[in-house]
Amino acid sequence: MTAHLGTTPPERRTWRRRHYLMCRPDHFDVVYSINPWMDPKKPVDTSLAVLQWEQLRDLYLSLGHTVDLIPPLPGLPDMVYAANGATVVDGRVLGADFRNHQRRPEGPAYLAWFRENGFTELREPLHVNEGEGDFLVTDSFVLAGYGFRSDARSHLEAQSFFGRPVISLELVDPRYYHLDTALAVLDGDEIMYHPQAFAPASREVLGRLFPDALEVSAADAAVFSLNAVSDGLNVVIPEAAGDLPVHLRERGFRPIGMDMTELLKGGGSVKCCTLEIRH
Repeated sequence: MTAHLGTTPPERRTWRRRHYLMCRPDHFDVVYSINPWMDPKKPVDTSLAVLQWEQLRDLYLSLGHTVDLIPPLPGLPDMVYAANGATVVDGRVLGADFRNHQRRPEGPAYLAWFRENGFTELREPLHVNEGEGDFLVTDSFVLAGYGFRSDARSHLEAQSFFGRPVISLELVDPRYYHLDTALAVLDGDEIMYHPQAFAPASREVLGRLFPDALEVSAADAAVFSLNAVSDGLNVVIPEAAGDLPVHLRERGFRPIGMDMTELLKGGGSVKCCTLEIRH
């Protein structure tokens, strides 16, 4: 893992208030397998998943952020992973279209929520994209993952709709099937990522665009430490992270660990449960 250059951490005394959309996991379960983390044979404690989710929501509120809720729908156990429901940039909402049939009803449900809550610039997707699972926004770019879920053609669609440059990144490790499991935006154009989750050409692109990025170890990536949410100061990560908190502190961030182990049984953690609404 790369270390921060210099001996004194940068001052990060300010954060930007964020607006999040979340979905309470009242119907959470693992009854099918669409990623390597899901095993229907392992028992799921839905009440524990709800408790872990509530602790995450309460943390966001305690940090001064706004949290809206979308009602969970019966028969959609993965709807808790709100990040997959859409991508919102400058108040423009690009809906999601899921590759797996089990999750396809989530896309229209999330788009309906935005329509009912006053958003007027909405787009029903032409190509498969799984929302912020594969679209992550920095100050300068929209980083876009493909290889397992989202169709690479959705990247041009996003670029046209948002009017921002979209950088396509190929994922090659099935454990990191969405971009938000292999890369996280920390602040502005500052990111952290696990290089081995990407194809060599994509690693080269990341190296050129983000030469000071924090490269995260295989051990930390394997506990979903990159499925993180940052407000520019506080970085919420799974509490199972090993060395990552140390490296974040070296860069002036405040890592906050959360127990998300029950929700990880569905292949999601902090970021998966958090859709950012960018106005």
